[in-house]
Amino acid sequence: MAEVEIGKGKDGRRGYGLDEVVIVPSRRTRDTDDVDVSWTIDAYQFDLPVMASAVDGVTSPDTAVLMSRLGGVGTLHLEGLWCRHEDPSADLARLPGLSEAEALELLRTLHAAPVRPELVGQRVQEIRDQGATVCVALSPANTETLLPHVTKAEPDLLVIAGTVTSAEHVSRTEEQLLDLKQLVRRLEVPVVVGGCASYESALHLMRTGAAGVLVGVGSGFTSTTQDVLGVGSPHATAIADARAARMRHLDETGVYCHVIADGGMVNGGEIAKAVVCGADAVMLASPLAAATEAPAGGVMWSHSAVHPTLPRGRVRKVETVASLERILHGPAERADGRANLMGALRKAMAMTGHPTLKDLQKADLMVVAPPTVRPGGQR
Repeated sequence: MAEVEIGKGKDGRRGYGLDEVVIVPSRRTRDTDDVDVSWTIDAYQFDLPVMASAVDGVTSPDTAVLMSRLGGVGTLHLEGLWCRHEDPSADLARLPGLSEAEALELLRTLHAAPVRPELVGQRVQEIRDQGATVCVALSPANTETLLPHVTKAEPDLLVIAGTVTSAEHVSRTEEQLLDLKQLVRRLEVPVVVGGCASYESALHLMRTGAAGVLVGVGSGFTSTTQDVLGVGSPHATAIADARAARMRHLDETGVYCHVIADGGMVNGGEIAKAVVCGADAVMLASPLAAATEAPAGGVMWSHSAVHPTLPRGRVRKVETVASLERILHGPAERADGRANLMGALRKAMAMTGHPTLKDLQKADLMVVAPPTVRPGGQR
């Protein structure tokens, strides 16, 4: 990609968000019944290429079970409220009626309670007892501390996720650092790591032996990382860079590492464009927080929003759209793309003639004007 001169002595690349590209139809179309949106990672096959985000406003033990029944997978954060409190449901139910400042104060109070190791195993067992695939998440900072309890609980998939996760962390003060390469290779459970937003960082994470990498920094609905830190990358470009890293890693090792687009996608069109950019699956937050079954009634926040000294997220409310089943599978009653997400993905594949997700990654993209300057383009 050509460098753009920012000023004398400093160049930069032009990056693109998902709202700045469109999928170009090919010469062939298909029936929607002839397309396949299933996704396989390691030994696990899912009917849908969708992971529910590891935030408390999206994934509880109950919604993780429901996601599994509907064909996707829910990701329960083991440092969230469900592993700090026996039953946080009553407190979560209060959030929709609070102002942002009041909600943030309540959440900080709830997060002040320590993670209870006994609840880690209990939550995993609750999900497993319902016959669901168990996917859990940890932050890099607390992985080693909680790992013995996670290993004992035996989840099916483990996600290690922070705002930015690197395979190489340099420190002059910390004695025990998380060595992702050593960690991933000593675990029997498949590990997904992230987030990352560049070719180099994605490639380094892939070289740890991870089954998948989360791609997206500063693109989420609640994130203020770009405002607070100035760090991030437009999502379409970040996914495409990770796609290139995946190809190099495959050439080097013969091992396919999955690219999972994380954050910022709000409708079916953006999911389809993420796949064309190179994603094998997507991790969704705000579209699923709009479900009637959402644990916090449509209120969303990230773990970085309750950081004690440098919060990098907001507490935000999304409009309730429909049941989780209708958001994923339809039918949709509105034309904004926020319901029947998988129907939209299938239709996009059919209209462009691609029978599988891998094949859809070969579709062409065209750059269009960003929505701020495109007539009728602002959301």
